[in-house]
Amino acid sequence: MADTKAKTTLIELLQGVEKFNSEVFPQNRELFAELAGQQSPNTLFIACADSRVNPSMITQTQPGDLFVLRNIGNIVPAYGEMLGGVSSAIEYAVLALGVSHIIVCGHSDCGAMKALLDDPAKLTRMPTVASWLRNAEAARAVAGALRATDAGPESVRSLAEQNVLLQIAHLRTHPAVAAALARNELILQGWFYDIASGEVAVLDETTRHTIHVDEAIARLRGTPDDPAPAA
Repeated sequence: MADTKAKTTLIELLQGVEKFNSEVFPQNRELFAELAGQQSPNTLFIACADSRVNPSMITQTQPGDLFVLRNIGNIVPAYGEMLGGVSSAIEYAVLALGVSHIIVCGHSDCGAMKALLDDPAKLTRMPTVASWLRNAEAARAVAGALRATDAGPESVRSLAEQNVLLQIAHLRTHPAVAAALARNELILQGWFYDIASGEVAVLDETTRHTIHVDEAIARLRGTPDDPAPAA
């Protein structure tokens, strides 16, 4: 049964490739011709690997606009902790591609955040996942402290939001990022995406709470009486 389901799913993917080749690609031939020899994205988008999160759809961007880095829990280990795919992608995006923005995007109903809130023993069969999630432990401590202050319920959303802010802090420990920030060539921003409503909120690092997208845009445009955007 599983074998039949697997074959059916793979056939659907291949049919999607056929549609891309016969319909989508011809309609965007000029775009792909421009992209064939080089890429010049302006944004590194760090998102969770969750299948429900589609960075290009959320931002309404085209191929070539986003350099996307995805993993369990949209995590960025502090520099030197786990040098590997994440740190090398960040370094390449900043130094080779010269991106001017890095977005860290968390989301609702995140399995990684649920695992942090749940019994650690449940991850016994997934030791690599358990090890990886240690890079988000500080977010759980912050979420717990805020919950005690606000007397609000512990939630996956609050943890996901604090995790985004933690990963932005980790980003600042990466030499390439630190240097670009010092030269005012880079902006870091945290987002939270609610799957059910489609709403994207921007995280304010100073207050540790979210603001609406229109307010974030106003801050970036320098609207009078608005505080400067957090870098």
